Amino acid sequence: MGKKILISWLGITDLKAAGQVPSRADEVIGEGPILGALKTLAFDELHLIYEQEQSKADAYVNWLAEFAAIKTVLNKCSLRSPIDFGDIHRVMDGYLDKLTAKESRLDISIHLSPGTPSMTAVSILLGKTRYNTRFVQSTKEKGGEFVTIPFDICAEYIPQLVKNADKKLTELSYSKAPLSAAFSDIITQNPELKRTIQKAEKIAVRDVPALIMGESGTGKELFAKAIHNTSLRKGKPFITVNCGAIPKDLIDSELFGHVKGAFTGAISHKIGYFEAADGGTLFLDEFGELPEDAQVRLLRVLQSGEISKVGDSRSTKVDVRVIAATNRNLAAEVVKGRFREDLFYRVAVGIITLLPLRERTGDIAMLADYLMANINREASSQPGYINKTISVKAKNIILNYAWPGNIRELYGMLLRASIWADTEQIDETDIQEAMIERPQQATTAELPAIGGGIDVQQVLDAVKRKYIAQALKKTAGSKKEAAELLGLPNYQTLSNWMEKLDIQ
Repeated sequence: MGKKILISWLGITDLKAAGQVPSRADEVIGEGPILGALKTLAFDELHLIYEQEQSKADAYVNWLAEFAAIKTVLNKCSLRSPIDFGDIHRVMDGYLDKLTAKESRLDISIHLSPGTPSMTAVSILLGKTRYNTRFVQSTKEKGGEFVTIPFDICAEYIPQLVKNADKKLTELSYSKAPLSAAFSDIITQNPELKRTIQKAEKIAVRDVPALIMGESGTGKELFAKAIHNTSLRKGKPFITVNCGAIPKDLIDSELFGHVKGAFTGAISHKIGYFEAADGGTLFLDEFGELPEDAQVRLLRVLQSGEISKVGDSRSTKVDVRVIAATNRNLAAEVVKGRFREDLFYRVAVGIITLLPLRERTGDIAMLADYLMANINREASSQPGYINKTISVKAKNIILNYAWPGNIRELYGMLLRASIWADTEQIDETDIQEAMIERPQQATTAELPAIGGGIDVQQVLDAVKRKYIAQALKKTAGSKKEAAELLGLPNYQTLSNWMEKLDIQ
């Protein structure tokens, strides 16, 4: 084996032994766990991790030298709290990683007695799983001794820990709007979206139905929950229904409920979504997916305020506010005869239309930072996770992508990149690997028909934007290489085009 190293936190008891922290008159301190270990066990070096003042650590080392001749290495750290598992893991894992990277044949022992129980727990997890260390404990009677952990953390605990971590990551990938969502949670500096928020705030305080339209991933559920939480129905049920996910033959049962024996398989009474939302808000997502016969029955409920359960001749009064959402243009669907006009106008009292991300000027970079901060906060409890930042080149790729999946796609891409990135910074390669490539749809109508006239300069600008974005993405933001791909004489010409077209 190589050099024998003892790693230990500098604990309060050790500082009391050295006279650096006052103790009670009736308190028997002795020599402290660190000196106790050094008197009975042989090590080549002592590595002390501490968060106290430098003067106290220096004074302790000087005191220790009077009793034990050993080389001591000090490592100052910063913790939000001595019981913060995330910070403790970051410090201990970082130190062990740095130590073992320099020399692989070290005989490392970790002292479990000094410090807080949180420090002991993290030390056992790391020493037993990642670094294969030995462990030391101290008692006043025996001094220091090597101890064997009498269970196999790898076999018994780590699989469950990983399972729980993966479950948390899966939950993060759903990126659902929180129940407590408010309009202040909508991050934007875009003037048009700010006006949309103002409209939604006005609709929220009026107890009328609302229709939220926008592409998938634009935040329709976030707006719906913010409307509910700003309304007089705040604190009452908020029930979400994905209309597109309900089998056609179960729509009535799911929305209005059924009585026992109403049909084969109805072995008990069932409360429908309307009854569950009584007094609160029913959010009908994918509203445009409802089949026509279900639209008729829903219209009747909205007009009368009464539901009839499947198999029940009686009706029940319900007080429900309906907020519907769709990624379809329902007005166009009405014209084509695909959606009932009377139901459309019944729900479309308060209409909110959300911008796609590509049209939210100035928001993409700000949203990327905001979402990355959320991912870091939510994933910080995962084993070995390091907080990530986005490099400048990576952000350029993000800024020059159209985001057809909108905020949901941006969030998912950042989550994947945060998992794959090996360092604290997400670079352009991580972003490119995390993006989902979509095949280009073949179309003969890519250029507008001349009709009664067109603005050819706008068409040319749109073509330039498209190919500049593709070139920058392919070259990881390198203007020089992108200019070559586009056949431009130099990168300065590309920079001039980007400035004129307001491309960041």
